[in-house]
Amino acid sequence: MIEVLVTIVILAFGLLGIAVFQSKASVGSIESYQRAQAVILLDDMTARVQGNPQNSAAYESANIGTGDAQPADCSGLGAGPARDVCEWSNLLKGAAETDSSTKVGAMIGARGCITLLQAADPSAGVCKPGIVQVAVAWQGLHATQAPSLDCGRNQFGDESYRRLIAAQVLIPQLDCK
Repeated sequence: MIEVLVTIVILAFGLLGIAVFQSKASVGSIESYQRAQAVILLDDMTARVQGNPQNSAAYESANIGTGDAQPADCSGLGAGPARDVCEWSNLLKGAAETDSSTKVGAMIGARGCITLLQAADPSAGVCKPGIVQVAVAWQGLHATQAPSLDCGRNQFGDESYRRLIAAQVLIPQLDCK
């Protein structure tokens, strides 16, 4: 009789371990999905900046996406940085995928920042390229080390839940002498 009770206790602990593992795997899967979405959105904006190098400084914006004042319909804006930022804002808010009328195509609380790190200088003898940093921040599901960049800072409560990826876009000066 005691062997049956010991077996039940061991089995119960094993099932509890499997349940905990399943919970951790689910959180890891969601974190991975969010990071993949952030990479796609980061790539989208870096391509837009690279495609319009003469206006790269006009892209500079902070906290685009969740909670910003960008319109849901960007069609009234002319082609260029303002429209690109508006469309990127809607993508950060999840407009690429909807479930009924709910936007679900992005990360939790997604925000983007575009920062001009170095202005281009095509002057003779200088020939300095422009450098634009594009960053995407979102809220993670478990605590980790807080990112050092400012994008999304103090927007997600505890900073250890803020996730961030960034890339720098080099704007070459082809007309240097």
